[in-house]
Amino acid sequence: MLTANKLANGYKTDHVSYMNPLVVVTGGSKGIGRAIANRFIAEGFDAVVCARSVENVEGPGLFPFAADLSTRDGVNSLLTYIHSLQRPVDVLVNNTGVFQPGQIHNEAEGTFEQLMNTNVASAYHLTRGLVGDMIARRRGHIFMMCSTASITAYTNGGSYCISKFALLGMSRVLREELKPHDVKVTAILPGATLTASWEGTELPEDRFLKADDVADSAWAAYSLSKSAVIEEILIRPQLGDI
Repeated sequence: MLTANKLANGYKTDHVSYMNPLVVVTGGSKGIGRAIANRFIAEGFDAVVCARSVENVEGPGLFPFAADLSTRDGVNSLLTYIHSLQRPVDVLVNNTGVFQPGQIHNEAEGTFEQLMNTNVASAYHLTRGLVGDMIARRRGHIFMMCSTASITAYTNGGSYCISKFALLGMSRVLREELKPHDVKVTAILPGATLTASWEGTELPEDRFLKADDVADSAWAAYSLSKSAVIEEILIRPQLGDI
């Protein structure tokens, strides 16, 4: 939790001081992203939350912004908004993602491009747009929302698995690049999590992770001392993968 001393000192930019640090969460209107935003807000952060629709995103500490991050224009519009706040970003959570089942040899034309643009390119371009300030301040933490599909291929995974393998690879490369700049990088690899994507399932709730489990893991990683970093978090349901 943020100390009273840190809150008293605030976070300064060239223009103004803010009492709360800032986290940016993509795909943050529901599910894991919303749980992470809520967890960090509970610990004293403000949160920029981006999704295609943010109609139901409201409350203290929340800064909703609607954009389609599968497009470069959408990423650029989010970056413009973040920069307009004139506040340093302490934490970036690249959580935007989409799942389409299928197999490489027979999935619909365009599936590969859709998943790579949404799951990988959005994180690549958004990170590039924000990491320069983190490097300059020698402060920041970037989370990449990967998946157990980042390390386990399955027959109905197709381009989804390809995109998640790529996201984990990007996280590992970024970790090496940012070591000397005191910017942390953590990949989170959750298994099946009970979110809207599993709506209608007949499986019992205890076969799934809870979104709050993933959010608590992110906060625990962030809470370590400056000299330590959790590079990867692999988290599965207690009874294993579904």
